Amino acid sequence: MASHRRPKQPSRARVTVLTATAAAAVALTSQAAHADPKPTKSEVKAKVDKLYHEAEKASEKYNGAQEQQKKLEKQVGALQDKVARGQQELNTLRSGLGSLAAAQYRSGGIDPSVQLFLASDPDTFLDEASALDQLTAKQADSLEKIQEKQRALAQQRKEAQDKLNDIADVRKTLGENKKKFQGKLAEAQRLLNTLTAAEREKMAQADQRASRAASDRVNLGNEVPASARGAAALNAAASQIGKPYFRGGTGPNSYDCSGLTQWAYAQAGVHISRVTYTQINDGVQIGRSALKPGDLVFFNSTSHVALYAGNNTVVHAPYPGAVVRYESMNTIGSFQFGVRVG
Repeated sequence: MASHRRPKQPSRARVTVLTATAAAAVALTSQAAHADPKPTKSEVKAKVDKLYHEAEKASEKYNGAQEQQKKLEKQVGALQDKVARGQQELNTLRSGLGSLAAAQYRSGGIDPSVQLFLASDPDTFLDEASALDQLTAKQADSLEKIQEKQRALAQQRKEAQDKLNDIADVRKTLGENKKKFQGKLAEAQRLLNTLTAAEREKMAQADQRASRAASDRVNLGNEVPASARGAAALNAAASQIGKPYFRGGTGPNSYDCSGLTQWAYAQAGVHISRVTYTQINDGVQIGRSALKPGDLVFFNSTSHVALYAGNNTVVHAPYPGAVVRYESMNTIGSFQFGVRVG
């Protein structure tokens, strides 16, 4: 006789596991279907350019802090030398005061009236008494000089300590900005690594073509330079085309943006400061329409500087991985203003 048993029902635990597994599979499928697509080459380039601008801003602040640290260290050294010399002078004054005190004791150990009574030569005694009065006046003068020197030394020591505290603050700023620009550069490199070698090569070739086109525009411009020194600085910068960008580079083998402009003007016999945030004050600010070859041109909240080459074109050190080159002002970033170096 056939069995009519009811089929065994799956346990509640088994049903729960199966349901959870099915839900996870559906979720994974949904995530895969809605995953963000790989960014295009142009999207990567735009993000990388933005990161380079942000890194350059931190880098210029880092360079500026380095310059400030060097200046403070030089000032501290001068103050410490001054304190050391002052201490020697103070020690000499104290030694002289001790000698005066001893002489006064020897001369004044006997009552003057008794000395006069005992003196075989009253005239000699009167001469000695006069010398004693002069000695006392000299002692008072020495005391005054000692007090003045002590006050001066205390002030110099305070100034030196204040400078040392400033150096500590600057070093903290250095560390913060170094961490910031290194992070931005690392993020930019991660983005570039999402491209194939062929895509990265195409980007580099596009930059080279754009630079050649910018160079051709300069040659067609024939604009009158801002000055003879501006022309000399521009020619010096142009002679460095092809040299690599390097953060902190000031030439002659590599450059960052402000390192190139400082070096170029040095070849023209003009000293300008080290970083963009101070180079903005190295001349008279002018608008875009007034630019002439040799003028400094600032972009991206003054975190980037270039040399105007004419016909809406500059020569500059762009960013890591690039070389000194000509480039259209329209492709660099947000124009701020120009500066005509006097």
